[in-house]
Amino acid sequence: MELFYRIVSLLGGLAMFLYGMRIMGDGLKSSSGGAMKAALAKITNKPFMGFLLGMLVTCMIQSSTATIVLSVGLVGAGFITFRQSIGIVLGANVGTAITAQIIRLMDVQADAGSLLYFFKSDNLAPMALIIGIILIMFVKGHGSDAVGTVCMGFGILFVGLMNMSAAVSQFGDSLSHLLVSFEGNYALGFLSGVVVTGVIQSSSAVVGILQSVASSVGVTFCAVFSVIIGVNIGDCITTYLVCRIGAKPEQIRTCLVHIIYNVIAAVLIFLVIGITRATGILNDDIWYLTMNSGGVANVHGLFRLVPALLLLPFAGVFAKIAEKIVPDKREDDEDAALKESLSKLDERLVTNPALALNETSIVIGNMCEVAHHNYTAAIQQLFDYDLKREERIRSREELLDTMADACNQYIVAISPHIILDAHKRESSFHLQALVVFERIGDLAVNIIDYIGVMHDADEHFSEKGQQELAIAMDAVNEILQLTADAYSTGDVALAKKVEPLEEVIDELIEELQDRHVQRMIEGKCAVFNGIQFQNMLLNLERVSDQCSDLAVHLLGANDPAILGKEHQYIHELHHSDDPGYHKVFDEYKEKYIDQLPA
Repeated sequence: MELFYRIVSLLGGLAMFLYGMRIMGDGLKSSSGGAMKAALAKITNKPFMGFLLGMLVTCMIQSSTATIVLSVGLVGAGFITFRQSIGIVLGANVGTAITAQIIRLMDVQADAGSLLYFFKSDNLAPMALIIGIILIMFVKGHGSDAVGTVCMGFGILFVGLMNMSAAVSQFGDSLSHLLVSFEGNYALGFLSGVVVTGVIQSSSAVVGILQSVASSVGVTFCAVFSVIIGVNIGDCITTYLVCRIGAKPEQIRTCLVHIIYNVIAAVLIFLVIGITRATGILNDDIWYLTMNSGGVANVHGLFRLVPALLLLPFAGVFAKIAEKIVPDKREDDEDAALKESLSKLDERLVTNPALALNETSIVIGNMCEVAHHNYTAAIQQLFDYDLKREERIRSREELLDTMADACNQYIVAISPHIILDAHKRESSFHLQALVVFERIGDLAVNIIDYIGVMHDADEHFSEKGQQELAIAMDAVNEILQLTADAYSTGDVALAKKVEPLEEVIDELIEELQDRHVQRMIEGKCAVFNGIQFQNMLLNLERVSDQCSDLAVHLLGANDPAILGKEHQYIHELHHSDDPGYHKVFDEYKEKYIDQLPA
């Protein structure tokens, strides 16, 4: 029974280690997502630049798997090409070794008066936890939550390591015998590294366990080198399986390059060790050298760094192999570009809100274009009825609904990973935008329905009625264009022009309704036509209202004084003496209402 509790203690320490790594990485990604995006946007076609970037990002987020999954998502999103991702993949393999170098702080030996005493794990862990909780609970400054999360993750990671080391020390004899068995059976050591890494899904965690064993009972080079090589393979297989699901060809190639590289690197390491051992270069002093945590970290780092530098010049060869294995798929659908944009909503990016929300913005921008296109096509239907155009509008409306559902689900998936208030505001604004564009698409379909009813009945509006509708439709088209431009650019000045135009459209619609009722009273317009005319005016007004809603939310996203008080802001604006508002209102009033035929 005592053995059971020791195992539970070891696994509990491992759980804390994994959780600490995860939340530390989450904090780093939240605080540096914009910087990573900017760096990736500047990447060149030189593999070495990608190598340095992949190494840096992995050092920051403490996970090669996360970096490669992120790269796969960026390839799918169009940020980088498949060939540009190869350098990042190789760099990520090296960057993950930094975790082992951090863990070696467990071996720090110093007196209380020494500066190094600060870096002892049993001192560093509680201090990191204290700083983290203070930043999260009591500091309200910009980015304090993200920094606090990093500190908490760092502290939990080391508490987990110390717990693992304490549990491992109680297995001293058993672990020594187990590791000795690997000295003469390198295949067994290699397979154990592959399998354990595949189960735990973290190479850093497995190397951390080896370091805990090294700190407690000591390990020899010949007992662990094959295990470390197996860890590298297990790590890339796990990443490949995660990235492979639902991926596009170029994304699958990125995953494939990762596994091709690691297999070749493993073969090279085994060959070099075998040759140097046979020739005596790798003598018994090194072969049977007992290593501590730092020694394991160094071996792991060398096994990651040296093959990467040797194989980096052959990045193009890896690319050609992957392209041979995974060829491109043909896409003949006329809406391929829009469907392609949906693939940008990559599940691998949801843990990085900065990047994921940016991709969401791009897709919603495409929704805006579809909604605006459908509206302008609906206007054409009034003056040049075409059944094929109507079918096209309906098919694009279905696509618009699909895009709205996909964006909504994607934002929900991002939400648990959002830490920064700015990202919360951005996600809320995107939700508002996708609803607006989806509803505008619905309203365009309503308009063609009324036009279709008129066409089927072989009825037409009077010449004056058509002139009035044309003016109203032009005004709504302008507010749609204003809203689309304001959304795509984030231009507050454009957003401020939407509300005065919306008020002009309200007055314009009211005037047209009054005129049409008068024509019906005078018998100049049939009741059937009058109903369709009123329905169309109502839907035009609703399109204008949707634009107003989005514009005021854009203003709120940029001004804390408006955020959450959008309706109050609109009410006060309408009753204010704001000269800018009234100037724009008068300009649009002259452009549309004053141009109505007598």
